[in-house]
Amino acid sequence: MTAYAIAKLYNGTPHAEVVEYIERIPATFEPYGGRFLVHGTTHEVKEGDWSGPVVMIGFPGIAEARAWWDSPAYQEISPLRSRHLDGDIILVEGVPADYDPAATAKAMLEAMPAD
Repeated sequence: MTAYAIAKLYNGTPHAEVVEYIERIPATFEPYGGRFLVHGTTHEVKEGDWSGPVVMIGFPGIAEARAWWDSPAYQEISPLRSRHLDGDIILVEGVPADYDPAATAKAMLEAMPAD
C-alpha cells in the first residue's frame, strides 16, 4: 500500500545548505522507490496554519518510507535542512484503492457510547 512522507516547513530563510539538500535529496529516496508528489508548488490554505512550503514524497509502502528516513544517505543530508528550516514531518500509510469510508464511519458509530 502506498505511503507518504509529508512535510510542512516554516521559519526558514534561504541558505546554500538548503539548496544543497534539495539537490541531493532525490538520490536518497530513489533506491526506495520514492518520488516527489508535491515540491515547490503553490498551495491554497482552507483551514488552519499551513504557511510555508509543503512537500510530499510517495513510496511503494510504509517499509520503504521508513527505510528511506532511517537510511545513512538521508540522515547525512538531513541537517542541511534542519539547521535552517523548522518542520513538521510525518510518514503515513495510504488507504487501499477499495477503501470504503462508510465502513470507517460505521465502526466509529458502533464504538461511541450510547446516549
